[in-house]
Amino acid sequence: MMEITNNQRAEVLVRALPYIQEYKDKIVVVKYGGNAMINEELKEAVMGDIVLLSLIGIKVVLVHGGGPEITDMLKKIGKESRFVDGLRVTDKEAVDIVQMVLAGKLNKNLVNSLQLKGGKAIGLSGMDGHMIKAKQMKPELEFVGEVTEINIQPILDVLEMGYIPVISTVGVDDQGNVYNINADTAASRIAGTLKAESLISMTDIAGLLEDKDDPSTLIPVVYVSEVGDLVRRGIISGGMIPKVDCCIEAIRRGVKKVFIIDGRVPHALLVEMMTDEGIGTMFVTGSTL
Repeated sequence: MMEITNNQRAEVLVRALPYIQEYKDKIVVVKYGGNAMINEELKEAVMGDIVLLSLIGIKVVLVHGGGPEITDMLKKIGKESRFVDGLRVTDKEAVDIVQMVLAGKLNKNLVNSLQLKGGKAIGLSGMDGHMIKAKQMKPELEFVGEVTEINIQPILDVLEMGYIPVISTVGVDDQGNVYNINADTAASRIAGTLKAESLISMTDIAGLLEDKDDPSTLIPVVYVSEVGDLVRRGIISGGMIPKVDCCIEAIRRGVKKVFIIDGRVPHALLVEMMTDEGIGTMFVTGSTL
């Protein structure tokens, strides 16, 4: 392994300084979930990165999903997972499992990991303070929710106390029904309502690629005005369409920059936020014209 000299360490810190100054006291929403959460070693690295960002004065809001863990738990009780247009059909029994896994086990495990890394974290669900208000998206999806309103006050209160809010994406309506909310959608709406500096979506892909089978064709910057053309050309297709829609929605609601990065790369969060090169695809308002 190559040894890093003290001078090289100092150079890294000096180069990070402008980015630390740029983000200090700003809100950054990190969406974390799915397959990017499965590897425990990578998860520990992500938690360490989030604590570091918090300690240097960045107000990190962590929004998480947990699809694979929900699938595993449903399988344990003998229940098959069904999907329609990429969304999990969630009946009454399944939504109880979603609530148990997301708002319970996963949320508290992430909070514990952040605490063990020296951070201060408080776990919340979209039900707390009716933070994520929702309604039924489609009858055939049953308890899958469409976000109708975000109450950011619980998040702001936790940030004000110096804690990292860790938010699980279950929502609720005025009748008390609980809904399974897509984590990308929830993170987009939360970031937009907070008017966050950035939304960073940690996924299991490198970003947006010209050729989906060739990581070297990564598109580093996408302007909102280019998205329609990229869809027509088939560069944004399939499961990327709803992800990119969430990115654009966040920008339209006031988020300055939105990133899709590969959560499988160690310290991807720090590389994206603290270097010139970055690591994924950044979506911004405006155009190349």
